Amino acid sequence: MNERLKHSAYPFVASEPVTDLVETRGVSLSRGVRFGQILVTGPPGSGKSTLIRRLGGWPEEGYVDLTRDGWWRARSLALRPREVHFGLPFVGEPRALALFDPEWLRRWRELQLEPERIRLPPPKRHPWSTDWRARLDFEFLLPSPDTIVVLRRARARWGTHPIDASIDPEQIRAQVMLYSQVALYFQRQGMIVHLREQADRPPRRIHDHGQTQTTCP
Repeated sequence: MNERLKHSAYPFVASEPVTDLVETRGVSLSRGVRFGQILVTGPPGSGKSTLIRRLGGWPEEGYVDLTRDGWWRARSLALRPREVHFGLPFVGEPRALALFDPEWLRRWRELQLEPERIRLPPPKRHPWSTDWRARLDFEFLLPSPDTIVVLRRARARWGTHPIDASIDPEQIRAQVMLYSQVALYFQRQGMIVHLREQADRPPRRIHDHGQTQTTCP
């Protein structure tokens, strides 16, 4: 694999550096990304809150059910930068599940993502319509699974997040894979997507030209 694409922090998605960067409040962003576009997402314990604090964004966490039409107009997304958790569709499961939902935590080994049920904003077709696909920038925080294990074990000592009561490295690996799949799906549908290894690392972009992995190696 080309050295620019070789990046162990993203075991499921090939990526390459963003070379045209600007600094906003001490955070590297891809040039052209505006402060008010940013939504930070990723699996539990990936560092979303840390990045939001660095950006000086809105502290309240948001939740987005990706199976609901019009989620991109949700009031919880109106104030940005903001941290958001995704409700994801799974085969045979009628409702979307966040990766901290008890049902997902109980059945995670058997649940399979059903990306066809993810609803996305329609492409801009008229001069007077809102181009929602260009309005939102999704910054996916995707540390390596091993890194998240370390971060969550450290966080568990504070007892602030009930999900940290049980830390399963294989479960965390599955969470990283799922968010990687969503990032790839978003990009293929024309959304703005960047990947970050950690909150203090510069963004990368998905390289999707026949070298992207979407399953566990």
